[in-house]
Amino acid sequence: MSSVGCFLPRTLHLSKSLCKHTAPSRHKSQRRLIRTSSSCMNTMPAWVIDTYGDNDVLRFTQNAKFPVILRPTEVIVKVFAAGLNPVDVSMRGGYGAATLSMKRDPLNINPSGKEFPLILGRDLSGVIMECGTDVMYFKEKDEVWAAISPWKQGSLAEFVVLSGNEISHKPKSLSHVEAAAIPYVANTAWSALVNTGGLSKDNCANKRILIIGGSGGVGTFAIQMVKAWGAHVTVTCSHNAERLVRKLGADHVVDYTAGPVEEPLSALEKFDLILDNIGGDTERWALGLLKPWTGAKYVTLVTPFVQNTDMFGVHDGMLKTAVTVVTKVIKHLVKGVHYRWGFFVPSGPALDEIKEMVDAGQIRAVVEETFSFSQVPQAFEKVEKGHSRGKTVIEINKEDA
Repeated sequence: MSSVGCFLPRTLHLSKSLCKHTAPSRHKSQRRLIRTSSSCMNTMPAWVIDTYGDNDVLRFTQNAKFPVILRPTEVIVKVFAAGLNPVDVSMRGGYGAATLSMKRDPLNINPSGKEFPLILGRDLSGVIMECGTDVMYFKEKDEVWAAISPWKQGSLAEFVVLSGNEISHKPKSLSHVEAAAIPYVANTAWSALVNTGGLSKDNCANKRILIIGGSGGVGTFAIQMVKAWGAHVTVTCSHNAERLVRKLGADHVVDYTAGPVEEPLSALEKFDLILDNIGGDTERWALGLLKPWTGAKYVTLVTPFVQNTDMFGVHDGMLKTAVTVVTKVIKHLVKGVHYRWGFFVPSGPALDEIKEMVDAGQIRAVVEETFSFSQVPQAFEKVEKGHSRGKTVIEINKEDA
């Protein structure tokens, strides 16, 4: 396996063909040689945590370990902007620690706490600084966006290493700050609606879609995507967010602050698919809103998978999770509807398709607030309060004028 151990932007010289996109497929691979400087950049600025906890565990350092290309399919990206998501706040507190530890160290060789210092942040927009030898779809200086797998070091740093299959060319119509607001929520919505829900631009026309919790990051993206595909979209949100979701394309809005939403929703024509961003009590009544015996699906993004693993351990947690989901699937299948769990799945190819929709004006970034790199703790506080109207973004490097 070829690898690159370090990178110094001022002295790295690459051949013109390095990482050049020579074919339309992401999967066509060819080995190439790469010449690197003998000097190494060893550290970089980043926000890290050394233990799980509240906002006090966030620590800024100038000496975070510089990312290293270990596989020929990886790239190093200079981060211009990073989106912050509720999952980052949860991971700061230790959410998913057991599950992610299993993924980082499947043989359980490393001691406990080996993930620290840990860099949070799941999505980013930036510029490729270096490519592994098997990367064919990208080249140095390409502007890209991506959502990072949760077991990897994140984007609240000046540089990050990613798989070539996680990244996509950034939409030309967006700034880096705007672009950083989309990848994580886009990959989450795409996984839930397309991979799990079975929707596509070819079969979505005139379908009735209900999005429960439509004003947050995933909701605001999902509204735009299924509306662009011709669906009729109903959204639940607060009265204060109604103007936003209607502007994004929602056809009908139910205000959850006005009383129990199941009552006005039950008076509507039944739905072909429900995307639930809220969970909890919604499962008790939401599946009754689906069209029975038509293949209608309820997809929830609020699942006990990670919580079970953290609480009961990997083996017992996964067993408990399997029993839970199978029980619910069977319970609702006999009533003629499909119960499904949706998960975030990083996917560069999905972002390729989303890029086309963005540049065609079908999807826009919804940035609620932007913070500087020095204001990361304040950004976490903002996200932790909830009731978002889009995304919180951190500008890490200024864009060239």
